[in-house]
Amino acid sequence: MATGATDTSLENGLPCEEIIIDITRVGDPKRAPGCCIYKVPERLRKINEQAYTPKLISIGPVHHNKGELKDMQMVKERYFKAFFSRPCEGQKEFARIIEDNYEKICECYAPEIPLHTENENFVKMVLLDSIFIIELFIRSHRNEDVEDYILSIPWLTDGIRQDLILLENQVPFFILDELYQEFATSAGYQASFLTLACKYFFNSEEEICDEKNVKHFTDLQRYFFQRPDQNPGDPIEHRHSATKLEMAGLIFQTEKGPEKKRSLLDVQIKKGNNFSEIFPCFNCSWLLHCLPCLKKVPLLERMQTRLVVPHLVVDNKTEDVFRNLMALEQFHYPTEAYICNYVLLLDFLINNKDDVELLVEEGIIVNSLGSNEAVADMVNKLGHEIVEKKSYYHDVAEDLNKYYRNWWNQNMASLKTVYFRDIWRGTATVVGIIVLVVTVMNFLRPFVFKHI
Repeated sequence: MATGATDTSLENGLPCEEIIIDITRVGDPKRAPGCCIYKVPERLRKINEQAYTPKLISIGPVHHNKGELKDMQMVKERYFKAFFSRPCEGQKEFARIIEDNYEKICECYAPEIPLHTENENFVKMVLLDSIFIIELFIRSHRNEDVEDYILSIPWLTDGIRQDLILLENQVPFFILDELYQEFATSAGYQASFLTLACKYFFNSEEEICDEKNVKHFTDLQRYFFQRPDQNPGDPIEHRHSATKLEMAGLIFQTEKGPEKKRSLLDVQIKKGNNFSEIFPCFNCSWLLHCLPCLKKVPLLERMQTRLVVPHLVVDNKTEDVFRNLMALEQFHYPTEAYICNYVLLLDFLINNKDDVELLVEEGIIVNSLGSNEAVADMVNKLGHEIVEKKSYYHDVAEDLNKYYRNWWNQNMASLKTVYFRDIWRGTATVVGIIVLVVTVMNFLRPFVFKHI
C-alpha cells in the first residue's frame, strides 16, 4: 500500500519534492483467547533482568537452547528415559497427545514469543520438558531423594523450583495434566497432577484451586495467595509511611503460623472502640509510645487503631517471585492485580530503612537479606513501571489517611517527634514538666495559701 503526500508551497517559498512512504501490509499482533504465557517487556526487564531469566533449566520455547542452560539437558534426558522405563504407554502415544493439541499449545504463547517453525521440533521440545516435569514431581511426591541428582542436592532443588515459576519458563498446565493422566491411567497412580504440583511447590497436598483454572505454574503460584476480602476500588495516590503512621499512634500487628502463609495479602485495619473514635485524645497512643510494654494490655489494645499485616519473610527469592507474578498480572489480570496492589501498598509503607526496622521490630517482616536498607530498596524498585487500574486496598488506605489527618493524631506525632523521640529526650521532657509545675506552684503558694 502506498501513501503519497505533496506540498509545493512551504513557508520559505521553496518547492518540496513529492514524498512517498511505502508501508508493507502487516497484520496487527493479536493474542488468542487462550494466551497466558508472555515475554516480559523491556521496561520491566531492564529493572532486574535476572529476576525473569532461568538460571539452571529452560522450559518452553523462550529460553530453549541457551548455551548457559544446556548442562541440564542431559538431566532432562535421563528423567525422560527413567519415565518411560515404567510400565506405561510409549513415547509415540504421548507425542500424539501433543500433536493433537499443537494449535492449542501454540495459542498459549504470546505473538512476540518465537516458536519453532517445524512442528516436529516443537513437539519434541514440549514432550521432553513435560516428561521431565512430571517425572520430577513424581519423585518429589514419593520422596525419592536419596540418589536423585536434583532432589539430593538442596541448592539445586531450590534453584530448579525457582526456575519453574518464572513467567517466560512455562509450558501450558493443561498439556502437563493430559500427559500425566495418560500415564496415571496405565500406571495406576491415584494422585492428581495438581496435587503433585502443590506438593512440589508448597509442600502441601491441598488442591488450592480448580485445576481447570490454572494456566501454568506462575499462575498456580498466584492462586496460592488468597485474594483479599475487600472489593477493589480506585487506585491510591497517596499513603503515609509506617514510621509516620506509628508516630501518629497507629499500632502495627502481625499474624504468624504456617496456616497464615496463604493469607499474606490479608491486610486489615482494625479500629478502636467508638469512645476512642469520638474522643481520640483518650486512645492513649502517646502513653503506649512511651511505654511499649503496655501494648499487650487487653483494655488498652481494644482502644487502639491497629493495622494487621500478615507475616512476610524476605529472602533472596522474594523479589523474583513477586516480579514474575506482577508481570503476569500486568498482562493477564490487569483489573484483578491483587499481587501488584499488595506490593504497591508495601511500597507506600516502606520509604527507607527506618520503616523496615519498625516492621521488623513488630514481627511483620523477617529480614533474611541482612540489611534493612536492602529490603527498602527492593520494595521500592518492585513498584517501578507497574500500572495500577484498581486497588483491593483502597478502603484500607483511605482509613489510614483519615487516621493520619486527624488533628489529635498529628499533634501527637509532632509531640513524639520533638519531645519523646527516645528515652533520654522523653526523660528530659518529663523532668522539665515536673520542674515547671513545681516552679508554678511555688509562685502561686503565697497567693493561694496566704490565709491559711
